[in-house]
Amino acid sequence: MSFSACVLTLYPEMFPGALGLSLAGRALEAGTWSLQAVQIRDFATDRHRTVDDTPAGGGAGMVMRADVLAKAIDHASPEGDPRPRLLMSPRGKPLNQARVRELAAGPGAVILCGRFEGVDQRVIDARGLEEVSIGDFILSGGEPAALVLLDAVVRLLPGVMGNAVSGEEESFENGLLEHPHYTRPQEFEGREIPEVLISGNHKKIAAWRRAESERLTAERRPDLLAAAHPLAK
Repeated sequence: MSFSACVLTLYPEMFPGALGLSLAGRALEAGTWSLQAVQIRDFATDRHRTVDDTPAGGGAGMVMRADVLAKAIDHASPEGDPRPRLLMSPRGKPLNQARVRELAAGPGAVILCGRFEGVDQRVIDARGLEEVSIGDFILSGGEPAALVLLDAVVRLLPGVMGNAVSGEEESFENGLLEHPHYTRPQEFEGREIPEVLISGNHKKIAAWRRAESERLTAERRPDLLAAAHPLAK
């Protein structure tokens, strides 16, 4: 069974976007995964196709209505649908490689792209939406975040990457950032490829790569090391 993604959005024309190109695009054409973009406004009940209203309690901006979103979600994900329901939200749990792998191993995902100030909490609770964040910053809407999530997932589907080992050695797969990479030419603007990488000694190469991963992680993402070793001082 292929991975089936359904995106609920006010801008379905944003999909597949970049997902229609390169590895993801070829996998989409091959049927390794499928993508449906659903227009949320189709489930509005007034002639203006209104999907938002003023926030209860006052304040700036508008809030996406629970009733309209519930109809859209129920259409895309009827009772019995095994796919998780995700809401792309800056207040969500940070997306990491472990969650990406869980999603890639599953049947797919139904992804709601928020807009305006946010989504009525009642539909989040009533439809069991899992809030997911791709970083500590604010976007104009959830669509770019949904594209990021799907790109991360699709590349892990069986047969999408030419070399499965490539995915196993990347950043975050082992809790560390990835080591530096080099290729021809051997000399570039006075900079040489590290000698160990052209030594042919695979044991030394593996040790160098591990050491470089640890160094880069300590410099750039010490939080990853702290998470891996919570008792370390």
